[in-house]
Amino acid sequence: MSEISKEYDFKQVEERWAESWDESVYYFDWNSSAPQYIIDTPPPYPTGNFHIGNALNWCYIDFVARYKRMRGYNVMFPQGWDCHGLPTEVKVEEIHGITKNEVPREEFRRLCEELTAQNIAKMRVTMRRLGFSNDWSNEYVTMHPDYYSKTQRSFVQMFNKGMIYREDHPVNWCPRCGTAIAFAEVEYDSRTTTLNYLRFGSDLGDLEIATSRPELLAACVAVAVHPEDEKNGEYIGTEVRVPVFDYTVPVIADEEVDPAFGTGVVMICTFGDKQDVRWWVEHDLPLRQAIDREGRMTDVAGKFSGMKISECKEAIIEEMRSLGTIYREVPLDQNVGLCWRCKTAIEILSERQWFVKINPEEIVETSSEIEWVPEHMEIRLKNWTGTMDWDWCISRQRIFATPIPVWYCKACGEPLVAEEEWLPLDPNLEKPPISCPNCGSEDFDPETDVLDTWMDSSISALNVTGWLSDHPPRYPSQLRPQGHDIIRTWAFYTILRAKALVGTRPWDSILVNGMVLGEDGHKMSKSLNNFIAPEEVVAKYGADAFRQWAAVGGSPGSDVMFRWKDVISGGRFLQKLWSMYRFSAPHAVKSDDAAPNQVDRWLLFELSQMIEAVTDSMDRFQFDEAFRAIRSFAWDEFADNYIELVKSRLYGSEGPEKRAAQSTIYAAIEALTSLLAPFTPFIAEEIRTNLSRESVHASSWPKPLDISPQPEGDLIKEVAAAVRRYKSDRGMALNSPLAGIEVYSDLELETTDLSGSTSSPVVVRRGSPEIETRAVEVRPSMKAIGPVFKNQSGEIIQKLKSMDPEEVARMAAAGKIEVEVGGEIVELGPEAVEIVTETLCAGKAVEMISLADATVLIRTGS
Repeated sequence: MSEISKEYDFKQVEERWAESWDESVYYFDWNSSAPQYIIDTPPPYPTGNFHIGNALNWCYIDFVARYKRMRGYNVMFPQGWDCHGLPTEVKVEEIHGITKNEVPREEFRRLCEELTAQNIAKMRVTMRRLGFSNDWSNEYVTMHPDYYSKTQRSFVQMFNKGMIYREDHPVNWCPRCGTAIAFAEVEYDSRTTTLNYLRFGSDLGDLEIATSRPELLAACVAVAVHPEDEKNGEYIGTEVRVPVFDYTVPVIADEEVDPAFGTGVVMICTFGDKQDVRWWVEHDLPLRQAIDREGRMTDVAGKFSGMKISECKEAIIEEMRSLGTIYREVPLDQNVGLCWRCKTAIEILSERQWFVKINPEEIVETSSEIEWVPEHMEIRLKNWTGTMDWDWCISRQRIFATPIPVWYCKACGEPLVAEEEWLPLDPNLEKPPISCPNCGSEDFDPETDVLDTWMDSSISALNVTGWLSDHPPRYPSQLRPQGHDIIRTWAFYTILRAKALVGTRPWDSILVNGMVLGEDGHKMSKSLNNFIAPEEVVAKYGADAFRQWAAVGGSPGSDVMFRWKDVISGGRFLQKLWSMYRFSAPHAVKSDDAAPNQVDRWLLFELSQMIEAVTDSMDRFQFDEAFRAIRSFAWDEFADNYIELVKSRLYGSEGPEKRAAQSTIYAAIEALTSLLAPFTPFIAEEIRTNLSRESVHASSWPKPLDISPQPEGDLIKEVAAAVRRYKSDRGMALNSPLAGIEVYSDLELETTDLSGSTSSPVVVRRGSPEIETRAVEVRPSMKAIGPVFKNQSGEIIQKLKSMDPEEVARMAAAGKIEVEVGGEIVELGPEAVEIVTETLCAGKAVEMISLADATVLIRTGS
């Protein structure tokens, strides 16, 4: 065996294995009869940077994938890339100094695809360096035709089932991105605005109304009052005049009006918020759209037409102030809906868009069939499902996304939805192969809108399980790992689509991870300067140390704080593990002809218990519990106790006792590398291949041994540890010999390892020792005597030292010590002295150590 370096060189080991591993061992076998374990891996957005939140999630996935393979499952850990979206379009415009409308549509799409491919290549490098065991044979890229054809086919199938429709309907609109967005893409932020109190003219006298959005006066279509409002009830059924724009609107009654807010009167505009939309539908009100797609005022706004929303708001307020229409302005805290991409305040516009019908009850029912880890995360899905105000808007006004496979007949205006066998296609590049079924015309306009990117990623579970592929489908998948921030999007939409398309739940279990926090306790962000890249951590301490941080940093569902000290601690454990291996390597030899002694059986029992605990934790996805159990056994039981106990046997003469220790060490190292393989794959592989010339990642998960508790071995460990503490407390070298050690216990203990580890003769006796304690010295306390007796202190102290220690001890025990000084008796309290005692056994001086199941006597004299 070649010499093993003292220091663990993580860089050399990890880079060598990352380059040499055969990734085909991770491929899913579609023809295998082994139980399947398909993971619906999150397809990240290809920014080029595999950020630390991705890395945390992928660590969790890799822990599961490697563990399940070792348990005999046919595992698929696929890698997808969710390519489409606005950020790539913006980046392409920035890189090339263009706007998407300055080049042909296909050229712009080509530039987006080119950038995305480059970013994917960068992220693959990081993922491999982190040791993830991805199944690259099942990689998918949503911008490629073989994937987006499935997205298009899912659109066609759901359209044919009546689950997708096109309609003029209010939608959430981002003026900056220039596209409709779904409710799930709306974030909310607390902001302070102004509540303006206005007067609407009326034949009954002015009606006072409070609004935070005077820029929507031109979109006012009604005014609402609570039917039981005594103050304003008389206006119900009349009309009032909208200030500035001078037209009349009806006053209606509605129980949703809050009489305690503002003046108790509400201006209904099309549209200020979701409540406006509800009233618009319920009361069959007209539509006055005052804001356009670019966030500017329409012709409905009259002289304010063309202004930006903020400009219009300021101008209208100024005019109403000059007219005296505004009579009061007060601060108002409110939640503002923002586009989750650019953080621009959204507007609600009435647009002709494509929608997916939502059945909230079906989604909740399907969710209940899924195991949620942690369980409480399901409430987020249920709460979100209960707040849906209208169906899922799936059309987007972008370019780099899956084309909607639809044309519109120029003659009759009817839409023509593609047949599945025509797909994939882009209606902007291809004409339909048939004439209009409605009127026979062959002249069509293409649908220029594209699909919401969640339409791509929400079929990921179906895609990886073989839907619309050459393989028989294997849905549902077994696991969906994802962050809690996309429960209302990816989880929600995937459940909806799986149920709609194949009639089943998408997965058996969903494993929800938290966010990564910086060391300041805030979510990692470059703007907060608390951002750490995985590559930086790997360069300093290695992938295995990084993966340990992920394992022990927190349990699934909880946010995880990144702390350098946790990574450094992981590096120290790797060095400790390497030192264990370096010591064990010359001794680790498998042997079947040597019976283990009490200490060997103790370690094997502890090993078995640890395997059982780790297996249970892994089955429950409690990776922090699992890793801590492994580390505790390796460090405390194996390294600090067992190795110290058996060194004398290992370095002793050949024979069955030595072979038993060697075989036990081999078993421990073999099991440890297997258990560590999901967490620290690089060092586990390095040690295992050197130990047995086999890959740990091709081995099976260890099984608990058939061994009962070993109280004798456990007691031997405790005795040896107590003797080590005894020597350490007295500044003695741990290999210093003692005159003798006697162990009194009801257990029959073997002494070979005790004698060897303590470098001392050891005798084991049954029962309890007969102990005699005697006082041998009196040590006066100047601190207690001096302040009371002052000038007499010296004489008192000398007298105490000359007295019989046994006599002083008896007086102290009685509570009063009497000393004759200058012919007088002086009384002292017990605190005035310290009595030094000596313990004797059979007339010999010993020191006694009391343990739960034994008494240990250490001889200190002849």
